[in-house]
Amino acid sequence: MKEVVKINLDNEMDLILAHKRSMKIAEMCGMPTSAQTRFSTAVSEVARCSIANGKDSVLTLGINVIKATQKEIVAILTDTVDLKRSNPEAFKYAAKISGNIEYSFADNYSITKLSHPVSSPGLLSDAKIRTLADYFKYEPPVSPYDEIRKKNIELIALSEKLGESENRYRQLANTIPVLICIVNDRNNILLVNDSLKQILKAPFLNFDKREISSFIHPDDVNHIMDNWSKVKKNRSQFSGETRIKSGSSYLWYLISIIPNPSEDGTLNNWLIYFVNINDQKKVEETLKNNSELKLIQSELENANSKLVFKNKELQQFAYIASHDLQEPLRKIMIMLSRAGEHLSEEQRTQYYFDKMTSAAGRMSSLIADVLNYSRVDNKELKFTKVDLNEVVRETLSDLSLVIEEKNATVNIGELPVVSGLNGQLRQLFFNLVNNGLKFNSAEPTVTIASGERAGDSADNFSPEGNYHAITIADNGIGMDSEYSGRIFDMFQRLHQRDQYGGNGIGLALCKRIIENHNGIINFTSQPEKGTTFFIYLPK
Repeated sequence: MKEVVKINLDNEMDLILAHKRSMKIAEMCGMPTSAQTRFSTAVSEVARCSIANGKDSVLTLGINVIKATQKEIVAILTDTVDLKRSNPEAFKYAAKISGNIEYSFADNYSITKLSHPVSSPGLLSDAKIRTLADYFKYEPPVSPYDEIRKKNIELIALSEKLGESENRYRQLANTIPVLICIVNDRNNILLVNDSLKQILKAPFLNFDKREISSFIHPDDVNHIMDNWSKVKKNRSQFSGETRIKSGSSYLWYLISIIPNPSEDGTLNNWLIYFVNINDQKKVEETLKNNSELKLIQSELENANSKLVFKNKELQQFAYIASHDLQEPLRKIMIMLSRAGEHLSEEQRTQYYFDKMTSAAGRMSSLIADVLNYSRVDNKELKFTKVDLNEVVRETLSDLSLVIEEKNATVNIGELPVVSGLNGQLRQLFFNLVNNGLKFNSAEPTVTIASGERAGDSADNFSPEGNYHAITIADNGIGMDSEYSGRIFDMFQRLHQRDQYGGNGIGLALCKRIIENHNGIINFTSQPEKGTTFFIYLPK
């Protein structure tokens, strides 16, 4: 139903309004005079019963659009009393003259509906229905009583809106963690929010020296009162800092006093609020008073800058030294090769050619390893997504000749995609798989697997957190637990050079790569039973 007009049924004047407006709506809908009279009389009968016997009665008149070609005028009367039971004769008469009446009563609420079809529904458009509602909205009063009643209804609605607005404002003022009060120019407190009330030990009635001394630091009271006097005199505002009592101590607050003009522009009161800045003051005082800390910070920054510079110099030195050392070594090895071409085996042994050639080769390998170690630095590089399955495939391709030569077996499980540096991760897997192949007296078997974490494995040092766990296990010669503390140190060799080659840099390089990736590397090993390395890379 599209509502046109609503009437509260309280007295006989409301009964007159109900009859006149029912008649007027019927007339404006094009109903014949006889139908107008029957409909408005039926509405009046029920309305009379409601005024006499009901409570909180409301009559709503409107248009019900059933479909485009079928519309009806409707009167709905609601009440908290069972009207039909209180006066069945009135309902019987209304049904007799109207013909279309429905009644229901449930949960202490009655609804009476009277309706009458509109004879020319096509003429009653949505625009016409809105015109009906506007007519009654601006309809001239039937009597002085009706005029006063309209004004009272408007005032009540305005008062309710004002009350809602005040409640929202009060709720907001009480919710925010700011101490708020409103003071007029006679120092009277007009409003105090809950946050400020919790701090006050007594009612806050006047903004004067005596009352603010109960919660403001004694050294700040005169300063605030002096500025309060200036604010009132100059009609201005003030902002400053003060200390407010909190238990046995005081906390720093920012105090602001700003004008709070009324709707007509007159200025008779001010908004005063306090915002807690105690944490900021602590930081300021710490930085201000601790000059020694500032000096240390400055020295640390200088030392850090020098360290960065020295590291760059060291990297450059390692690269240059490695490059420059490789060149004379290559020449020595070439000359040794040429010099030994025309010597017999006895002469080669006599002049130590094989030992010199071997020493020069080891020196070249050592320089290359040192250079690789110095280059493992990711500060200038960006991590990308690295598929470890692809990394392992490329590693095994590089080691294919060794695998074939040693008749080795490499088992590979599904490996994760991690965030890292592709080149460094290839070095990591190359060194660990190569160790499993090299340090082996039987046919090597290397198994590479992964899981969420290795906490359920033999590793007793698995980290807490969200890590990918990768294991690389071999069936090689293994090592004693006494070496576990220095296996990742530079130049550490656990076997004679003539037994197994290498410079003792491979595992140190692996550890540095893992550290660059914010990961962890551990291992377990037993002599003649093999070694398992545990690699943890953050997800």
